[in-house]
Amino acid sequence: MSGLEAPGIRLASCVTDIVEIAALHARAHELESIAGARGLDLPAPGRVAVASDQLAVCVRPDRWLILTPPASPGATAAVWQTACAGVGAAIDLSSGLTALHLSGPQLREVLSRACRLDLDPQVFPAGSAAATLMAQVAVILAVLPSGLLLLTPATTARHLREWLASTAKPFGLVPRADVTVAVVSGDEFS
Repeated sequence: MSGLEAPGIRLASCVTDIVEIAALHARAHELESIAGARGLDLPAPGRVAVASDQLAVCVRPDRWLILTPPASPGATAAVWQTACAGVGAAIDLSSGLTALHLSGPQLREVLSRACRLDLDPQVFPAGSAAATLMAQVAVILAVLPSGLLLLTPATTARHLREWLASTAKPFGLVPRADVTVAVVSGDEFS
């Protein structure tokens, strides 16, 4: 997030397929090699890895959430299931999780009103990821060059989005059109 950002908090839904991959016992290094061959580094717990059109978020050992551009239902998970056969499992969470992208110079101040994490950039810098509660809702936060990505269960996404809209309103909330993983994984949020 650059110092030249316009005032306001920008909020958009991120259109993405979300697949969780989990390494079978002692097979994480093999799964990392498979993902590397697909152009994606699998990060350590508490980190997010950004590629040109995909992301990998890790908040639990030997498990990663992979976010990619949307494809036909189940297609992304099927590709990962085939690639991970014998080494790990892949589960489609695209319908179970909602992704939101937020950016703006006062974003961390807004989120700190209901987040249990210390969101100071010195403590939670770009590339960080964590699972926590925010506004009484489970979320996974990932700090990207373009802002923050929030993943929340689809069943609570409306509540979280309404809370974000209400809390960010005094800071100049600017609702945005849906964005893609390719947009949020880049350095610029348009």
